[in-house]
Amino acid sequence: MEFLSEYGMFLAKTLTFVVAVIFIIVTAAAAAAKNKKEQKGSIVVTHLNEEIDDFRDEIKHVVEDEGLLKKEKKALKKQAKEKSKKKKKTQEDSKKRIYVLDFHGDPKASQVENLRRAITAVLSTIRPDKDEIMLRLESPGGMVHAYGLAASQLARIRQQNVPLTVCVDKMAASGGYMMACLGTKIIAAPFAYIGSIGVLLQLPNFNRLLKDKHIDFEMITAGEYKRTLTLFGENTEEGRKKMTEDIQDTHELFKDFVHEYRPVLDISDVATGETWFGKNALEKKLIDEVGTSDEYISKACKEADVYSVVYEKKKNLADRFGKAAETALDNSLLKWLHRSPQDHTG
Repeated sequence: MEFLSEYGMFLAKTLTFVVAVIFIIVTAAAAAAKNKKEQKGSIVVTHLNEEIDDFRDEIKHVVEDEGLLKKEKKALKKQAKEKSKKKKKTQEDSKKRIYVLDFHGDPKASQVENLRRAITAVLSTIRPDKDEIMLRLESPGGMVHAYGLAASQLARIRQQNVPLTVCVDKMAASGGYMMACLGTKIIAAPFAYIGSIGVLLQLPNFNRLLKDKHIDFEMITAGEYKRTLTLFGENTEEGRKKMTEDIQDTHELFKDFVHEYRPVLDISDVATGETWFGKNALEKKLIDEVGTSDEYISKACKEADVYSVVYEKKKNLADRFGKAAETALDNSLLKWLHRSPQDHTG
């Protein structure tokens, strides 16, 4: 038992030392990175038709006869040559193109920077009368101003009269739906969460705790409503009333925005803060179709060239070290949490 106790202490000290070293390295790297210019990202384009074909070929090589595969390969090669000749004769390829963008939202809509650059890149080459943009959207919502900016990026697509299909596989709620309503068509999976057209504010107040500990809190403002509710000061009924008015005004703006881009909605019926699953959302006209992004892309690949377009930002040294440290700590915690009962003895 004494050995296990000493060994446990040794491991704890070792882990503490490793964490301290990682922290020092990350801090030093971050300080060095501040003096450097922000590294540029790049646009990564993937031809999804070819990706799906590669998947299909991998399966065929396992399950089908080798002789048949050779014949098929010859036929496809011939078709490719003919297609190449036709393409040279025509200056412009008349085949429809669908550009697939992705947005995975967090409370701060952190990916809006990548989204805006991807949209700029696609709009610089798109043919409004032929092409289409599809957005795979996943978001539980978040800050109003952040999602307002994200929605404004999608409005750029609508302003150029480019068809925009929004596909939601899991969730587009609150700010997520603020973005989704920009779609000329909205498709959601059967059990995707849709809606939550409402505004929420939650704020703890520590004023009584500070008073109990005899701690004074000072706040100086200029302007009657510069601060209505506060974390540490004593909140008033007047302040609560003003904050409630502000929340109601924001909700009205939210409703007006959604109704502008999706006039088929009975906005008074759906702007209650509730969420609905795909099928119910269809009945409420929050979406146009029940389905998944995979289904849509698979069908689209049969008649159009489908491209995934992603703006990727290069990570600097501080980001890489930070991610490595985060992963190492997460793995250490997971291992500790999932130890066997024997490991807890002593």
